[in-house]
Amino acid sequence: MSTLSPLLEKFRAHLEEEKDASPHTVRNYLIDLVDYERYLVERMKLSLLAGTHAAIRGYLGTLSVDHAPASRARRLASIKSFYKYLVRQKLLPASPAKLVKSPKLPKTLPKVLPVEEVFAILDAPDLDTVLGLRDKAILEMLYGGGLRISELCGLDLLGVDRGSRIVRVMGKGSKERLIPLNAGSIRALEAYLARRGELLATVHAGQDPDALFLNFRGGRLTPRSIARHLDAYVLQCALARKVSPHAMRHSFATHLLGGGADIRSIQELLGHASLSTTQKYTHVTFEQLQEVYDAAHPRA
Repeated sequence: MSTLSPLLEKFRAHLEEEKDASPHTVRNYLIDLVDYERYLVERMKLSLLAGTHAAIRGYLGTLSVDHAPASRARRLASIKSFYKYLVRQKLLPASPAKLVKSPKLPKTLPKVLPVEEVFAILDAPDLDTVLGLRDKAILEMLYGGGLRISELCGLDLLGVDRGSRIVRVMGKGSKERLIPLNAGSIRALEAYLARRGELLATVHAGQDPDALFLNFRGGRLTPRSIARHLDAYVLQCALARKVSPHAMRHSFATHLLGGGADIRSIQELLGHASLSTTQKYTHVTFEQLQEVYDAAHPRA
């Protein structure tokens, strides 16, 4: 990324040091704001501090042809966060973005896999290799614990209490929570940990012996690597759908709800700050109920 203007450099430091935002989040904010600043300077002859309600709407209007509503909404969220920061720093009396309305987004329900497809994926890794054992443990924990992919990659060896069957997870906003692990996850972890040392046997640059899940060179696994491995297992199972790591988390929540778990317990397990975020899973379950009704009831 090119050199940031002084205000954006301050905002970057705020995100990293005060908000403890992930590198991915910081990068996305800055990409959005650099583009917005370019529009202000080149098209409107305005500085960031001189941005107006009309200028922000004009900027979003230029995006309407080539950007989906979700993309425009993300840009506006970045701009709103930036101006909130400037107001808190007393650099502006009020945010020019405060009353700008976000584009209407189509309501989408989480993509959920049937139980038998999840089980097929969990059984796909080769248990004769250390990397297969690792992938088995990863998949079991994604589905068995409902972890975000970033949370799973951030796990350290010391964060897992195998005796108590609990894993300590650092979630969004550096909020820590404890996740119970099922017997299948524990068995898979035990099998992987028995051979994990093989991945550290040869010294390589960038090794991270504290990380729970290691790549073949002993470094910490990345979200992109796990997504790539999952793609390979989905292909191996010949499933006619795209399966992301987050779909495993969605499936975890929906299957728990269908099994009788209450919504607040699921909220705690997922680490959602708001119950409304968790309630989308009730809509998925109701849709499935409607499908069963329509297929089975003689008057449907």
